[in-house]
Amino acid sequence: MSQVFLDSNVVLYLLSGDEAKAERAEALLKTNPIISVQVLNEVTSVCRRKLKLEWIEIQTLLDAIKSYCSVVALTEESHAKAIQLAQVHQLSFYDAHILSSAVLSNANILMTEDLAAGSVLNGVLIQNPFVA
Repeated sequence: MSQVFLDSNVVLYLLSGDEAKAERAEALLKTNPIISVQVLNEVTSVCRRKLKLEWIEIQTLLDAIKSYCSVVALTEESHAKAIQLAQVHQLSFYDAHILSSAVLSNANILMTEDLAAGSVLNGVLIQNPFVA
């Protein structure tokens, strides 16, 4: 069975006005994917800064997300791996840290809009869940 890791950009579609993408994000969440604390941090930042949500709304959303996902910590190991992946694959550090967490959690699919769909990086298949 595939272990799927979700990037924050996928999770944030839960709040989208695009019904199809919101439904796809919700369906992915219900598969019990893996996320990292970085995903929670990014979701929190976007909800507060861009969407201007109140803290109680953000906490409710985060609680719902965490109830469906396995959450992996950011560690010195994930940080070091992210630096290596950023150098090798010419990624932004934040994208590399998402990939690092996916690799270290033994995910074999990373759902994201930020990386080239169809590529395989460090044994992880990159998929854009919103492209047919």
